[in-house]
Amino acid sequence: MKYATYRRNGVHRVGIVDGADLVDPQSVEETVGGLGREVGWFADMTEVIRHAPRSRELAARAVAISADRGVGRLALDEAELCAPMLPSTILCAGSNYLSHNAEKASSDTSGKEPEFFVKTADCVVGPHDDIVHDPVLTRKLDGEVELAVVIGKPGRHIPRERALEHVFGYTIVNDVTARDRQVRFRPDGSSWYELGRGKVFDTSAPVGPFIVDTDGIPDPQDLGIRSWVNGELRQNSHTGQMIWTVAELVHVFSMNLTLRPGMMIITGTPSGTAWSTDKELGGKWSGGNGIVPASGYLRPGDLIECEIDGIGRLRNRVVAA
Repeated sequence: MKYATYRRNGVHRVGIVDGADLVDPQSVEETVGGLGREVGWFADMTEVIRHAPRSRELAARAVAISADRGVGRLALDEAELCAPMLPSTILCAGSNYLSHNAEKASSDTSGKEPEFFVKTADCVVGPHDDIVHDPVLTRKLDGEVELAVVIGKPGRHIPRERALEHVFGYTIVNDVTARDRQVRFRPDGSSWYELGRGKVFDTSAPVGPFIVDTDGIPDPQDLGIRSWVNGELRQNSHTGQMIWTVAELVHVFSMNLTLRPGMMIITGTPSGTAWSTDKELGGKWSGGNGIVPASGYLRPGDLIECEIDGIGRLRNRVVAA
């Protein structure tokens, strides 16, 4: 099942993607009935997640009624899509692809657990919303395509072998980053990261376009992952290249926090970031390497696209503050 949140008459509603259409369960109920009071869950994706698997059954029934009666659907390309959900917390894994670690400064991967930081819902924008380039904040704005894990079942100290049972589904996040705020240097020239400074700011987490449940994506380690800037391929990898798998990340993060429905875990990015060619900040690739140009940071007017197999594609324009 593939879910979207869209805006209708100024109100957010959850729909189910059915081919080229979006089925609105609330509209189905309003028109012909057959779903009952539980259809109210579809006003908020977090409620849909919290009430799974019953909400999945209701979604399937809505699609069937809509197909049979020709009601409660609109063309997907006409829907005003929003972020599919506003996560209560975004737990962010860093340095989780060897290829990304190889392209940047301080690429030590010897830790026994992944590094992580937290983004808030205030960072979130939708799959077609603008990313604001604020020159007061940064001169070096970069993008990172990442698989996002949507938690569906609460748990603490979750064993690895049971971790995927706590996952509702998956979506895409662009972990937009201010590199010149993230990377800091000591007098001896060595560097360290201040992830909060570089990662947490307005419009730094485009999310979407859809959430695909675990029936639609049974294996999160078998997905192609890509990004483009102005049509130029920047990142092209596979989630099987993660250092810590989705199950391992769920396990590790549940040691720190009780995971709850509506939380999200983002799982790191592969190589191909603009940082890779920035010698000033420790980038290890030469400009003009055929993947990332020497001046590859995002500028107003750029279009960045992030895609993961089976989910869809984020498309966000960069605009001046």
